[in-house]
Amino acid sequence: MKSMVEVLTMASLAFALGVNAQVQTTTTTTSGKATKEVQVEHGEVVTVAGNDLVVKMEDGTIQNFSDIPESARIDVDGKQLGIHDLRPGMKLQRTIITTTTPRTITTVQTVTGKVWHVSPPNSVILTLENGQNQSFKIPTGQNFNVNGQMVDAFGLKKGMNVTATKIVEVPETVVAQRKSVTGTMPPPPTPPPADAAILIVEEENVGEPPSASATAPTTAPETPVAPAETRPTSSNYLLLAGLVAFLALIAWLVIRSRSKARI
Repeated sequence: MKSMVEVLTMASLAFALGVNAQVQTTTTTTSGKATKEVQVEHGEVVTVAGNDLVVKMEDGTIQNFSDIPESARIDVDGKQLGIHDLRPGMKLQRTIITTTTPRTITTVQTVTGKVWHVSPPNSVILTLENGQNQSFKIPTGQNFNVNGQMVDAFGLKKGMNVTATKIVEVPETVVAQRKSVTGTMPPPPTPPPADAAILIVEEENVGEPPSASATAPTTAPETPVAPAETRPTSSNYLLLAGLVAFLALIAWLVIRSRSKARI
């Protein structure tokens, strides 16, 4: 592992090389142990309008998922359904798997040349492999590889073959998510009771002419009833007595008038 000073130095050297420098670059990636987090959410379809989906979550909150792509598929009872196949009442389950992987990208750039001139501790001019001379500024603490030995700027001599190496390590974290949605159909509606079924059948037959058997009375023919015997009431007796008295009065008057006529 190079020190921060060496890294900065190599960066300065690489910048100074320009387009004419012959730089050998190798990059390696080292990954650490990945961690996974699984999150499961439950909800029920409320409405579907175009490509917008409204879902009531398990905690009672309402979430609106807008612009769901046509290619999105939901596994509902083994069938792959699109957004337009969803219906209110469907139960949905969304599983989110988040994978976090730490890794380090190491980039090594190497420049090799022959010392043409050195001004320690400030700068050095190298003759590169293409025959061109290139001047480099030497940061404080910079070391050079000379025949397998590390020397500073004061140890450089004209004609030495040296190698300058820049090592850059960049740590990063890679986060990947995988989402899957499954669902189940809503339960079938409860069948109506038997009485309700009969009423529905009768309502469907409204408007059709009833058959003769349907309209025929089911009661037995009526037996003729003899008229009830009338009995005299008290008012009838009074009327009869008055009539008799009236007739008796008439008879008496007739007899009297005849008696006077004889005298």
